[in-house]
Amino acid sequence: KPDVPQVDFRDAPSKESRYMMRYFSVYLDERGSVFWISRDFISSISEEDAAEYAGEVWKKNRKSGFFGEYRYIKDQSEHGSRIIFLNAANEQQFIKTLLLVSCLVGLISLGIVFLLVYLFSGRAARPYIYNMEKQKQFITDASHELKTPLASVSASADVLAMEYEDNDWIKNIQKQTVRLSRLVGDLVILSRLDEADFLPNQSRFSFSDLVWEAAEPFLSRMQAGGKEFVYHIEDDVFFDGDEMLIHRMVSILLDNAVKYSNPGGCVQLDFYRRHHNIVLELSNSCDIDPESDMNRLFERFYRPDQSRNSDTGGTGIGLSIAEAAVKAHKGKISVKCENGKRICFKVVF
Repeated sequence: KPDVPQVDFRDAPSKESRYMMRYFSVYLDERGSVFWISRDFISSISEEDAAEYAGEVWKKNRKSGFFGEYRYIKDQSEHGSRIIFLNAANEQQFIKTLLLVSCLVGLISLGIVFLLVYLFSGRAARPYIYNMEKQKQFITDASHELKTPLASVSASADVLAMEYEDNDWIKNIQKQTVRLSRLVGDLVILSRLDEADFLPNQSRFSFSDLVWEAAEPFLSRMQAGGKEFVYHIEDDVFFDGDEMLIHRMVSILLDNAVKYSNPGGCVQLDFYRRHHNIVLELSNSCDIDPESDMNRLFERFYRPDQSRNSDTGGTGIGLSIAEAAVKAHKGKISVKCENGKRICFKVVF
C-alpha cells in the first residue's frame, strides 16, 4: 500500500476547511493499470468511476488540467504514476456565475450609454448642424448674388474689347472674370454635393461613350503641348447615375492630368470593367515629393508647392468636386505617387 498524501489543515482559515476540499487519489503502475485508490476525503465517487477517470487522464500527455468538474495533477515516477483529483465544481460554478453577471452588467451599462448618447448627441450636434446648414446656404446665396455683377462685368469687358482691341488690361479683366465665374459655379456644385442624396438626374447611360466624349477635347491640347496620350477604353460599359456629374468628374481628372504633367510627358487613361466593378485609372508624369500626403489633394483649395500653383488657372476645388461626385455615386477614389515621377488617380464604382 503506497503512502497516501495527507493535507495539513492546522493553518487553514477555519476548522471546516478540511471538509470543503474534496479529493481522491489514484495510483497506477508503469502500464497504466490501477492498483490503489484513496477515497478518504470524498464519498460521491465510486472506485469504478475513479479508475475510469484516472485511465482517461493517464492517456493524456499532460501533468495537470481539468477533467469534468475535477482539477487533476499527475505525479510520475519510475514505479508508476499518482493522479490526484480535486473537486472544483463550486469554483467553476462561481466563475460561470461571475462571468454571466459581468456580461449582463456590461450589456446593461452599454445599453444605458447608448441611450444617453442617443438622447444627448442630437442636442450636442444641433449647433454644428445649424452652422453647416448656414454655411451651405451662404455659399449658395452668395454664388447666386455674384452671378449678376459678374455677368455685367463680363459684358462690359466684351464691349470695351471691341472698342479697344489688343488692350492687355481688358484681356486680363476678361480672363479673371471667366475664372471667377468658374469658381462661383464650382462652389455651387460643391455645396449641393455636400447635401445628402443629391442626384436629381439619374439615368442609365453608356459610360464608355462618356469617357470618349470627355477625352476628345483634350487630345488637341496634349498634341499642342507635345505630350503623349495613351488610352484604353473598354466598350459597352453602362452605368446608372447622373451623367452630367460623371462627365464633370472625368473632365476634371483629365484637365488635372494635362495641366500638371511635365512638358513632353505622358498621360495614360485606362477604363475597364473588372468583375462587378467599373474602374477608371488616369495617370500622368510629374515631379512631386513622394513623401507628401497625396490624400490632401482632395482638400478644398489645397495646392502642393511644386506641382500646383495659381499660374495654372485652376480654382483649387476641382479634385474636391471629383471626390464628392464619386462618393455621391457610392464609389471610391484614391491617389498614389509612383517614385515621385508619376501620379495616378483611381476611381472604382
